[in-house]
Amino acid sequence: MRRFTAEYLETTRDGMWNDSRDALVDLELASRQRVLDVGAGTGELTRVLREDVPGETVALDADASLLSHVSGPRIRGDATRLPFRDDVFDLVVCQALLVNLPDPLGTIREFTRVSNDCVAVVEPDNGAVSVESTVETEPPLARRARELYLDGVATDATLGAVPGLFEEAGLTDVTVRRYDHERMIEPPYTKQALESARRKANGAGIEGDRETILAGDVTAEAFDRLRDEWRAMGREVIEQMQGEEYRQREVVPFYVTVGHVP
Repeated sequence: MRRFTAEYLETTRDGMWNDSRDALVDLELASRQRVLDVGAGTGELTRVLREDVPGETVALDADASLLSHVSGPRIRGDATRLPFRDDVFDLVVCQALLVNLPDPLGTIREFTRVSNDCVAVVEPDNGAVSVESTVETEPPLARRARELYLDGVATDATLGAVPGLFEEAGLTDVTVRRYDHERMIEPPYTKQALESARRKANGAGIEGDRETILAGDVTAEAFDRLRDEWRAMGREVIEQMQGEEYRQREVVPFYVTVGHVP
């Protein structure tokens, strides 16, 4: 399973669900009494659930350092072997978890085991991410880097909607709703935006993906050329930022698949 830092999770999920929670309507949060958020990480979805759920929401993650960012109740545990008896939650949910696991179906079956009513997964299609930028080279470079990364990653990071897996796991009344997570960078620039630009300009951001990209059909020389182009793009981002001209819009499509335990 891929590992993430708290900073990465907090940055990429910043603002998620702030604009609309319509895509969560089939979870019937207002009626839930005992909810499990699996792979909670630093608790971005946990906090949303606790705002809308009248009962208890338990956060579970295998990484104790990430889980330390979440207030209780919380428990360290493996999503593929949940440390609970059968039928103890009326909703089991995860966000951006299955895209990082080698056996999504097996994990959904484990969710189904500990739920007595509802299972939901919120998963991105990372292959359909769109980027707009005032730096002309950024969108095509971002697309190329993303395609190379997805080719090298060991799991299905483009998973998105999974109604077929839900039905295979025995869940019924399956629904799917889409939520587009939009992130904007514009003046006044946040500390995170400035750091992101710096990492583009020095190549640190894409260098962190070297191992995964090289696991695909990419030579070290081709990666180095991509990194050089990435750094040049980053320098232009910084130049535009200095004149408060830089703007970027990224949209990540998420799909909320919901099913019920028969």
